[in-house]
Amino acid sequence: MLRQSDLRDQSERFERIVADAEAADGQPPFSDQSIVEARSGQRRFLEIVDDDGTVTGVAIARPDDPAEFEFVIAPAYRGSGRGGAALKELLARYDGDVLTWAHGDHPAAARLAASAHLSRIRTLYQLRRPLDDVNHDVAEFERFEPERDSRAWVQLNARVFADHPEQGRITLADLEARMAEPWFRADDVLVARSETGELIGYNWLKITGDIGEIYVLGVDSERAGKGLGRSLTQAGLAHMKTRGCRVAALYVDGDNERAMRLYRSLGFADYTIDVQYRRDASA
Repeated sequence: MLRQSDLRDQSERFERIVADAEAADGQPPFSDQSIVEARSGQRRFLEIVDDDGTVTGVAIARPDDPAEFEFVIAPAYRGSGRGGAALKELLARYDGDVLTWAHGDHPAAARLAASAHLSRIRTLYQLRRPLDDVNHDVAEFERFEPERDSRAWVQLNARVFADHPEQGRITLADLEARMAEPWFRADDVLVARSETGELIGYNWLKITGDIGEIYVLGVDSERAGKGLGRSLTQAGLAHMKTRGCRVAALYVDGDNERAMRLYRSLGFADYTIDVQYRRDASA
C-alpha cells in the first residue's frame, strides 16, 4: 500500500533506497526535479509499505493534469509482485491522463508498463564521453553570479525551453532550491553575455565525483546556430577536466535532432535511455 509521508523526515531512508537502486540498476530512479520538488512540498512523497509496515519502496507524485509519478522498489524486495501492485495503486489515484518515467529502460519496467497498457511516448538519452582527450584551448566564459544573474537566468531558460514540459517551467524558487543542493557551485555555471551584459547563454554543470554532467545548456534563440552552444559545451568539458572529472554526461530528448548532432560531433555516445509512459484516459 501507499503511505503519504514527508521527505524531509524520511531523508535517510529515501537516500538509502535510492542509492541501493542506483547501485543495482546503474541509473538513479528519480529525476533531480522530482526530488527537489518533493523536498519543497510541491510533489507528494509516498512510501510503499507491506502489511506489516515494512517500507519496500518509495514514490514521488505530482497530481497536476496530467498527473505524473516515479517510483522504485528497493532491490531486496523485488521479484514478488510489489512493483505491479504499486503501479496499479498509483494509477488508481488519478483520473485522466497519467505520466510516469522508467529510468534506464530496464526490461522489468517495460513489462510492468505493458501489463498496465501504458504507451511509450518519450525517450530521453543519457550520452557520455571520456575526458582524457579534451582540448583546453577553448573560449573563456564568465561564471554565474546568483545575485546578479538569477532572475535573468530564469527568464532566459523559460524562453529557450518554452516547449519543454519540465525545464521550461522552472521558477526562481525552483532555481534557488537547486542552488541549495550540496553539489551546486556557482563556479560550475558558465555564462555568455552580450556586448551590453545581457545573459544570452549558459552551460550549467553538475559535478559529482569523477563524473561531470552538462545539467542544462541553453542559448538565446536569436544567437542560436552561430556556434555559441558548441563553444559553451567545449568550455564546459575543459572545466570538468580541470575539476578532476574523468567522464562527461548529459541528457537529451531523442527528438532533439540539433542537440543530438552537436553532442555526437563532440564525441558523445549513447549510455542509457529513460522512457516516459502515458496512460491515455481516452484509450
